[in-house]
Amino acid sequence: MKDFNVRINFGIKTGYNEAFIIDENKKNELIKADEKNAEIIKPIIRGRDLKKYFYEYENLWVISTFPSLKINIEDYPSIKDHFIEVGKKRLEQSGEIGSRKKTSNKWFETQDSISYWRDFEKPKIVWGEISDKPKFAFDDEKYFAEATTFFMTGEKLKFLLAILNSKVSEWYFNLIGTTTGMGTNRWKKYKIELLPIKITSQAQEKEIEILVNQILAIKKQDPLANIIELENQINQLVYQLYDLTEEEIKIVERV
Repeated sequence: MKDFNVRINFGIKTGYNEAFIIDENKKNELIKADEKNAEIIKPIIRGRDLKKYFYEYENLWVISTFPSLKINIEDYPSIKDHFIEVGKKRLEQSGEIGSRKKTSNKWFETQDSISYWRDFEKPKIVWGEISDKPKFAFDDEKYFAEATTFFMTGEKLKFLLAILNSKVSEWYFNLIGTTTGMGTNRWKKYKIELLPIKITSQAQEKEIEILVNQILAIKKQDPLANIIELENQINQLVYQLYDLTEEEIKIVERV
């Protein structure tokens, strides 16, 4: 995977989600107070919102005062008031007791710089760090993602999405993955990058992408729709891609 033209980043680490991640009511309140606030309030998904191929958005928003944006908080007085109401000392990045960890960032900024913030607005694969099974979702609606997730931008995303969600991927990561000791794996960046990706023909890649597009269209209309048959078709194509024998397929499917 690491040899593909893809980039993997962490989700947003705010250091104190209670201040930076807000619900629909608070978002509406802030934008009603000042329409300018909409510039830096973005929809966000969490690890728990992610399913295989899709996600369930819970109407949460992130105040994107990323250090890399060099925002002047005085330009957003009602957001400044919101942060002060939470507690300026709690948001200070001093490392002192009752504050966030020590950084060079300003008190109203997120904990990490998030210099890659534009990548959130690109088509991407998003997954939670901890999961019992592969749950790689595709997003092309510009959602931001929080700290319990990773996301990937770059080439051949729908083809890679199918491989990552396949039974072959599940079997492989059960071999090399880092477990939590509670029946789940940690789907870390450096482990994902180790996944062997078989170079395929354009015809094979297209065949897989067609099935992925069908799944995405179905799930967009009905998140509860059954996609098992389409998933089975993808798994069979992945087995063919990796030239697995019948005996090897049985080993993979026993997982």
